[in-house]
Amino acid sequence: MTDAYYITAKELSELELKKIPDELKSSAHMIYSSPATLDFNSPGAKGFGVKRAALAVPGSVMLLVAPGCCGRNTALLNELGYSERFFYLLLDDTDIVTGRHLKKIPQAVGEILEELEQKPTAVMICITCVDALLGTDMERVCKKCELEHGVPTVPAYMYALTREKRLHPMAAVRKSVYSLLEKRKRNSAVCNILGFFSPLYDSCELYTLLKEAGIKRINEISRCKDFDRYLQLAEANFNLVLNSEARHAAQDMQERLGIPFIELTRVYDPDKIKTQYIGLNTVLGTSFGYEKYYETAIKEAEDFKTRYEGASVAIGECLNADSIELALTLIKYGINVKELYTTVGEGNYPFLKRLATLSPDTRIYSNLSPTMLAYKRNTHLDAVIGVDAMYYHSGIKGIQFNTEEQPFGFDGFRKLISELGGVL
Repeated sequence: MTDAYYITAKELSELELKKIPDELKSSAHMIYSSPATLDFNSPGAKGFGVKRAALAVPGSVMLLVAPGCCGRNTALLNELGYSERFFYLLLDDTDIVTGRHLKKIPQAVGEILEELEQKPTAVMICITCVDALLGTDMERVCKKCELEHGVPTVPAYMYALTREKRLHPMAAVRKSVYSLLEKRKRNSAVCNILGFFSPLYDSCELYTLLKEAGIKRINEISRCKDFDRYLQLAEANFNLVLNSEARHAAQDMQERLGIPFIELTRVYDPDKIKTQYIGLNTVLGTSFGYEKYYETAIKEAEDFKTRYEGASVAIGECLNADSIELALTLIKYGINVKELYTTVGEGNYPFLKRLATLSPDTRIYSNLSPTMLAYKRNTHLDAVIGVDAMYYHSGIKGIQFNTEEQPFGFDGFRKLISELGGVL
């Protein structure tokens, strides 16, 4: 191994999506889990992996059914106050070979309920690649637990093997999280925001715009203080999906609860944000005023361009953005994007085509490629964006842009250029 593998935006765009080089596919080689990728690589790692995400249901607890090697990183979440909500059923070799652990799960759930002073609202059964390989019907096991103990029991699939499938772990867990909702009479003045497990910034203009459109109550699961408030999500007149990973959950809610959904994409280009708000106005039949937010964002963007045009940056993927779309936005305002550490797939491939036109020499690396062990910087950079990019370039100023509060819309764009300007 002499150097980290990369391909330029132009070279990659000339290939069809199905012909993406194996070096950029984690399913085609061993995975390099560097400190740069541990936050997002494993579905059970830090941040909102499957385990923490499944506990978004207020008052729920989790039984992690796994060998010790899969459960060890759960200790990281104890620092975040989840230690009283996690329980373990550790599997030995015989369990894995024979599947006898499946009979132990209802018993383990019973022991958990006996130990707790207060009955949980739900039990989330988190299983790993072991049960993926065994072909376990975990929904049937959960149903048995529910019948025996009278507590809603839901599966959460921490299957790293399905990371690149359409219904990957973080999409599947969103369906699980909302599966406990039961049909209620819909309220025309209520909507849900789906997509994230933490709330949007309070300063996000989307809240104000929805209220101007006649929405009196805006629900987010992260703002549900108790299970009763969670159940009120079923009263929404529509779901507003801000992250494609929540699309499957929204489709399920539409089928089961009769709640339609509208999907927006988190982008950072002010003109694209404006276009989406125009479309939202059309769909809702309203005329909320996004113009002042757009004008403010454009003014700050032009000021940013005047100050920092020509600066060079590298962008990772451990951040609250799609790396390629973010690169396009920064290029539009005068920034030279030298390198990207990202995953290229169906969702962002159209962005790649545009990137190849505007910045054909931008290098694209895969964080999960073992060749990144040999990565060395050989280009000038003024700043970096993303936790992973900061790892590769520890001597260069950077911003993580990875807060738990979620940026969105014009407010998100302004926060981005403000933080980046602060280090440039």
